[in-house]
Amino acid sequence: MSGRSRAAVLLAAVVTLAAVLVPSAHAAPMAPDTAVLDGARLQRTKLRLDQGDPQLQRALGELTTRADNWLTQGSWTVVDKPKPAPGGDLHEYLSQAPYWWPTRAPTADNPWGCPYVQRDGQRNPEVDSGTDRQDVEKVFDSAYDLSLAWYYTGKRAYAEKAAQVLRTWFLAPATRMNPNLDHAQFIPCKYDGRAIGIIDFSQSYTSVVDALAILGTGAPGWTKADRTGMSRWNSDFLGWLRNSAFGKEEGAAANNHGTFYDMQLAALAYATGDRALARRTVLAARTGRIDPQIAADGSQPQELARTRSWHYSTFDLVAYTRLAAIGRHVGVNLWAYQGSDGQGLFKAADYLLPAATGSAAWPHPELEFHRYAASDVVHAAADAGDKAAQQAVPKLETPPGGDLWALRPAAEQLDSIAG
Repeated sequence: MSGRSRAAVLLAAVVTLAAVLVPSAHAAPMAPDTAVLDGARLQRTKLRLDQGDPQLQRALGELTTRADNWLTQGSWTVVDKPKPAPGGDLHEYLSQAPYWWPTRAPTADNPWGCPYVQRDGQRNPEVDSGTDRQDVEKVFDSAYDLSLAWYYTGKRAYAEKAAQVLRTWFLAPATRMNPNLDHAQFIPCKYDGRAIGIIDFSQSYTSVVDALAILGTGAPGWTKADRTGMSRWNSDFLGWLRNSAFGKEEGAAANNHGTFYDMQLAALAYATGDRALARRTVLAARTGRIDPQIAADGSQPQELARTRSWHYSTFDLVAYTRLAAIGRHVGVNLWAYQGSDGQGLFKAADYLLPAATGSAAWPHPELEFHRYAASDVVHAAADAGDKAAQQAVPKLETPPGGDLWALRPAAEQLDSIAG
């Protein structure tokens, strides 16, 4: 064999070895073991993006715009609030009841302006300063956006920023949050914390649970110690949810608070390996939630009683559709369930369609109507096979920041309000 031939053979061998040791940028991505999102669907979407699918490029641009904005923000921590939670521990999460207002001007003897009175649906602006409420939402939203952006683009900076945000809020000894919500939605001069405050986490924390699963597919900067630490934090938090007096009280709630509690409980159980608890929780929601909370016509009477009836009707269905998504992972088809009066999730979603598509006005009290609040819920019903919802999808209003359903097909609360 000539020298040139030997060199060619050697070069071919080197190229072959490199292909084995250094996977192609277009190698099949892992499917994350997400609790709410469908990991296999994310994997297929990633492959379509890698192949240049033009229909997904616009949504990806909107997602990466969000992620780019997060790169210059944070990190956030519970220990930097101006006043600690009752008891003095800065590591305790603190938030203030959003619909409670002072009745007097603050004085030296009465710095809060007590007593406080409730104004349902009217958000007291002071709740957004001095507590952890806004910061924790930034943690939830940024971790989710950044992890998804990393998964779809492979951009290292997104994964490293997500890791920094999560490590600062949950893991670093100097800045971590204790795994409880003993002081959520406190009312000055009245309650040091309330069971109802669990909604602060249950409405969005499942996005963090899925972000952790996405980062766990091999994100740079997310270490084995980080994975172990978050697994321990989630296990401790799940224990608090199940066993604390606040957790038991919230689990007994008969409206959206109870639905979100079940959804959070099932997601945490799934993520921490207790798939049997996740399955039991979804199964119990059939007679424990759908039967008493959804009427035969698809309306949700407890939510219609609120001054923000449209918001809370869509809000409760965010929890139901995400709970149904968890059910899919543990062999429960919550969409298929019908109560004795025919009530179920399809009817509840269909009840929203006239207002969601703009074909009719919402006929119930609503202080601040946003048609787009129902968009994700309708997408979820359409994906589950609801023909009326499928026909409605083209008529939906695009949420602020764009329609990201194709990239993260799990309903989110799209109109910003807490409580």
